[in-house]
Amino acid sequence: MIIYNGTKLSFSESVVDQNIADILNNALYEKMHRKTGKAELESWKNSMMYMYMALNDAMIPDDAGIAIEYNIPQTSKRVDFIISGYDKDKNESVVIVELKQWSELKAVDGVDALVETYTGGGLRRVVHPSYQAWSYATLIKDYNESVQDDGVILSPCAYLHNYEPSENDPLYASQYKEYLEEAPAFTKSHVRDLREFIKKSISYGDNGDVIYRIEQGKIRPSKSLQDSIAKMVKGNQEFVMVDDQKVVYEKIVEVSKQCAIDNKKRVVIVKGGPGTGKTVVAINLLSKLTNDGQFVQYSSKNSAPRNVYLKKLKGVLKKSSVDNMFKGSGAYIDAPMNALDTVLVDEAHRLNEKSGVYKNLGENQIKEIIHAAKCSVFFIDEEQRVTLSDIGSIQEIKRWAFDQKAEVIEEELISQFRCNGSDGYLAWLDNVLEIRETANYDMEGIDYDIRIMDSPQEVRDIIFEKNKGKNKSRLLAGYCWNWIKEGKNKSDIFDIEIGDFKMSWNLGNTSTWAIDEESVNEIGCIHTSQGLEFDYVGVIIGKDMIYRNGHIVTDYTERASTDQSIKGIKKLAKENPEEAKKIADEIIKNTYRTLMTRGMKGCYVYCCDEELKEYLKNNL
Repeated sequence: MIIYNGTKLSFSESVVDQNIADILNNALYEKMHRKTGKAELESWKNSMMYMYMALNDAMIPDDAGIAIEYNIPQTSKRVDFIISGYDKDKNESVVIVELKQWSELKAVDGVDALVETYTGGGLRRVVHPSYQAWSYATLIKDYNESVQDDGVILSPCAYLHNYEPSENDPLYASQYKEYLEEAPAFTKSHVRDLREFIKKSISYGDNGDVIYRIEQGKIRPSKSLQDSIAKMVKGNQEFVMVDDQKVVYEKIVEVSKQCAIDNKKRVVIVKGGPGTGKTVVAINLLSKLTNDGQFVQYSSKNSAPRNVYLKKLKGVLKKSSVDNMFKGSGAYIDAPMNALDTVLVDEAHRLNEKSGVYKNLGENQIKEIIHAAKCSVFFIDEEQRVTLSDIGSIQEIKRWAFDQKAEVIEEELISQFRCNGSDGYLAWLDNVLEIRETANYDMEGIDYDIRIMDSPQEVRDIIFEKNKGKNKSRLLAGYCWNWIKEGKNKSDIFDIEIGDFKMSWNLGNTSTWAIDEESVNEIGCIHTSQGLEFDYVGVIIGKDMIYRNGHIVTDYTERASTDQSIKGIKKLAKENPEEAKKIADEIIKNTYRTLMTRGMKGCYVYCCDEELKEYLKNNL
């Protein structure tokens, strides 16, 4: 999606008429239903005037295409400014300009591609503008078939139009040389150099045709973590980390190295919602720190993701090496103090107090992990707590860090890379499920394929169709149907029956349901899908979540008796009914929120409750 597109001539006229900011503001509201703040309006006015001056050269054709605020497909990232046309050899060419209001920055030594500057109301570490421009260009090339197949040449750069460089300026420090070569950084006094850079790529105009074909072009299939993990563990960069992902990754590398030097304990808490790249960052860290000679382990309570990763790594690494890299969260009961350099705890919200099949071993998984590692990293989304035994919370991690005399560092991941990169869909979902109130009351203008279906058969049919040839679509359901003991390994025994619709839960004879070829014929639950991602998901909402008298209502008594997620809730309800209702409500809503965010491209929903179905339909 592009907020504004036109030509150099129409853009220049809008700047001269001093209405370009209003045009951008109105287009943003029309396409994304989002109001622009005063600060963003002022930055547009300022930046667009500088871009007008940079383009004010007769050799840059008037019919060159201009796009402003281009949303990179399948991400929440937007490119500030694009110029399109043909170079002197008539090759299709695009210049990508990352605009910055900064007037000063400091180099950050010992980490890759980070600087420190005043932004967002404070002094922060952010990626170097050349790295940002290069990473955005790389994302466009990775995702867009038109760019790859048509051989479109992408030339990224950064323009810091308020920046006055000094002698030996940190913007051009030698540590950033690699990214400056890929994407030059121009400053206030370098407008003529920026013009020359643009003219090298844009000799002839195209009336925006190249931009149009990029925007309308076919999007390449998304990379999934489970398909890419083998290359990642071997050190290949399968996912380009952008903005906050890069900042968090480099911070953890820095902290981990410091722990190895001074032998002091440190705990890093990384907060991030669905699709913000928590697991991608964790696996990249596993590879990087292992290759640096550290003893590192990736740990999670849920075995489903680990089983998938282990299967994908079979034959790539020695089994003993793989087994030593991936551990369950209960593996640290008897671990000596500082036995490991770094433990990367994914899905930390799922941690339990005690370990073992009967949850009677050890004292506390959080304490044991911190005790076992010099550096422990907890990736957490508190809104994905889905069982009564989940104790992982930021407060609990801090409590045990204090107990173990560990320094605490807090980071956050925000950039969205699931649900088609749509922050809007996630905000809509939170609002419609009454998890938190947001401004996204409907899905208008939000680029994600969410549909409320009239029957479970419709959901099954569309998932079967989407799954053909790719094996990346799955059916999921809330745990409202018993898992029939006699049918755990038999697909002809149907656990889930809704009228004429009959299907089995995922069978018990596999631990890798998410990637098995026949798994589309079975229905998965929260325990087999959390921490994993698919292209499309079909979600069946059981009668544990309904709609009555204008509100979402949850009922834990509708959960299956075989469901262990809320084991102990009846006892709690007798002791403290209000607390039990509050906890069960949170678990049920979080479960459906998690299921409905497993699909990278789309989610198709059937509700057993007719009123809930109509409510969701009316809010699309």
